[in-house]
Amino acid sequence: MTLPYTISPSASAQFQSEGEKPLITASSLVLPGLYIVSTPIGNLRDMTLRALDVLNQADHVLAEDTRQTGKLLSHYNIKANLSAYHDHNAAKRVPNIVKRLLGGETIALVSDAGTPLVSDPGYKLTSAAIAAGARVVPVPGASSVLAALTMSGLPSDRFSFGGFLPPKTTARKAHLKDYAGVKGSLIFFETAPRLAASLKDIITVLGDRPMALTRELTKRYEEARYGTVSHVIETLSENPPRGEIVLCIGPSLMPDIWDVCAVEAALRPAIVNHGVKQAANMTAAASGWTRRDVYQLALRLKEDRSG
Repeated sequence: MTLPYTISPSASAQFQSEGEKPLITASSLVLPGLYIVSTPIGNLRDMTLRALDVLNQADHVLAEDTRQTGKLLSHYNIKANLSAYHDHNAAKRVPNIVKRLLGGETIALVSDAGTPLVSDPGYKLTSAAIAAGARVVPVPGASSVLAALTMSGLPSDRFSFGGFLPPKTTARKAHLKDYAGVKGSLIFFETAPRLAASLKDIITVLGDRPMALTRELTKRYEEARYGTVSHVIETLSENPPRGEIVLCIGPSLMPDIWDVCAVEAALRPAIVNHGVKQAANMTAAASGWTRRDVYQLALRLKEDRSG
């Protein structure tokens, strides 16, 4: 069944100032260019009217997975020239796509779900198109990053997106260390099998911060778990999460740079619970002190306690 998604021409002017003419006089008018089209991350009703217009009239639709996008187009009864664009063929395809854009075609780029260019190779195409002088047009919509942040309850005035966490511990800790000094909330993608290990590394590098674990956003089994990182870890054994996971990590609750009394106060219980080395790593990440200085202080505290 064809859904009645087309809006009246006058509706396209709703965001114009009174008395001004709309930039586009009809909702169905799609000009040549590269359209970066956001698609639903789960609930198909999160598709925007403008995205439907673009996909319905594009000369070509580039998809990360043509089977996945094919289901979406079929749901909205859209017939489109569809082909694959992904990491493995991007270098080969970009020159021809840019040539077609310069020839006046309308091309839409979509990912499997959400907003293209977020953890996918779309930026290679947009960069080439911009360099060649082609028109690039964003068509905003669903985003798992913003959906997770808005339901996290964490500060949203400043945040950083760190993409997928590396699968190996050493690389993952190095990646997390890059974000240790960031002021604001942090957002990462993770898979269920690696979740427990990643959360432990987060505590080691960033400290035990407030967080929200969100999964299956906009889908039937949508869920959010709130608390500190250590609290969320405790929930994993009894109720391990499945599906697509987005982690939101809040800013440290501690002062930016601690004085020696604050560092000692954090170290004492951490040494008992985690040992000197891990306690020093955790406290250094949270306190702003160097790991070497915190480790030396931790050794002294352990000696004093033993004595």
